[in-house]
Amino acid sequence: MDLTRRSILQAPAAALGASPAAVPAGHIRPRPSKAIAASPLSIGFETLDRQSFDPARTYSHIAELGVKWARCQTGWCRSEKRKGEYDFRWLDGIVDSLRAAGVQPWFNLGYGNILYTPGAPHPTAVGFAPVFSEEARTGWLRFVQAMAQHYRSRVTHWEIWNEPNLNSFWRPNKPNPADYVGLVKITARAIRQVIPGAVIIGGAFARIPYRFTEECLRAGMAQHIDKLSYHPYRPLPELNYGPEVRALRSLVDRYKPGIGLWQGENGAPSSTAKDSAGALSELAWNETSQAKWLLRRLLSDIALGIELTSYFLIVDIVNYFTGTTNTKRINYKGVLRGGVYTRKRSYYALQNLCALFDAQTVKTELTVQVEGGASPLEDMLVHSASFIRNGRALYAFWYPADLQQEYTPRRARIRVWSGGAASITEPVFVDLLSGEIRRPAAAQQAADGFWVFDDVEVRDYPLLIADAKVVL
Repeated sequence: MDLTRRSILQAPAAALGASPAAVPAGHIRPRPSKAIAASPLSIGFETLDRQSFDPARTYSHIAELGVKWARCQTGWCRSEKRKGEYDFRWLDGIVDSLRAAGVQPWFNLGYGNILYTPGAPHPTAVGFAPVFSEEARTGWLRFVQAMAQHYRSRVTHWEIWNEPNLNSFWRPNKPNPADYVGLVKITARAIRQVIPGAVIIGGAFARIPYRFTEECLRAGMAQHIDKLSYHPYRPLPELNYGPEVRALRSLVDRYKPGIGLWQGENGAPSSTAKDSAGALSELAWNETSQAKWLLRRLLSDIALGIELTSYFLIVDIVNYFTGTTNTKRINYKGVLRGGVYTRKRSYYALQNLCALFDAQTVKTELTVQVEGGASPLEDMLVHSASFIRNGRALYAFWYPADLQQEYTPRRARIRVWSGGAASITEPVFVDLLSGEIRRPAAAQQAADGFWVFDDVEVRDYPLLIADAKVVL
């Protein structure tokens, strides 16, 4: 059965983080992408180089989602089927349709082309890097320059290759930082010869591989890129994530301060079916746990100052292509269901997040105090983040529970600061999963400026405390 926004909004009040006495006040109003000027939120639109889904069936959904970016793979194998002859019509349809919906495509350049890497076992040559022969390098650079010329007025951000630190995506030789940096160097130069102001994104690393990244930087990658991207797949989005991001930021700054960090690909499945494929597919998931994971991942990124964070993927991939053969398995990470293109709970969760966390919402460092949980240690484990939106404070909090386990919501006292450029005059609770907004029945503002909320549910996904003027 399709999960509609109406069915979500009719969820019982117990689903909210406020005390049961909280009074319904309304719902988050979705904002189409065209109505949002700028945002750090992106959606994955990958794998169309392998024709993994029908993009035409997604455009109406993506237009209403509220994201401002979409990561698209350029498909060398699909664009050049005869040497030196390029057909970008398939990609033109994608780029133009996304832009018409208010979404800016950013390109992931790749993958290989069997015309130049004849050892590839499949016509798409997924993962076969064009650096191991002069003919492949020459063919690649011609393709890159043709693409840059064709899209120079429509696409500004160009990412070079995908997950070059994995054996499956860097073939036929084993992953090597020097080889990847060589590809970055020649590709960045080719793009900038056509588009001098192009934004070049390097990395696209699987996980956050500190040593591999350091070796790439030591080999000179920093001087050729403007952004560094990575794909931090993990069952608990927060697990060691903050320290890893800070270490990565420090490492990059040693070589070239100012390079932005992009979380370029990350998602979680919505099914534990035996045919589930891809990262994290070995774990137990459902559509609700996927939606919770999405909120925790993207909000963690925003709170850490990641410039762009991209959820993988717009729709489930049926007959998931692994890089060597087609399978009968499904990559269930989409916010739309594969084959039928109906909206999952994760779609509405992302839509809620997009409505409130565009570029007008800015992270800040304000105090969120959690008291009265089962133990002081448990209180310390609660994740929180603070933001300012149009001069009003907005606070997020959640417990980083294992989403593969049943979770019993904790109850606690929450204290949040209000004052100056981060004021709250009319506090409300916001449930990002359902979109429901409720007014607390007994909020108090203490003499020290803090709002105090008693008996608040701390759930395993982000809930917000905000001023009503921000969300209603």
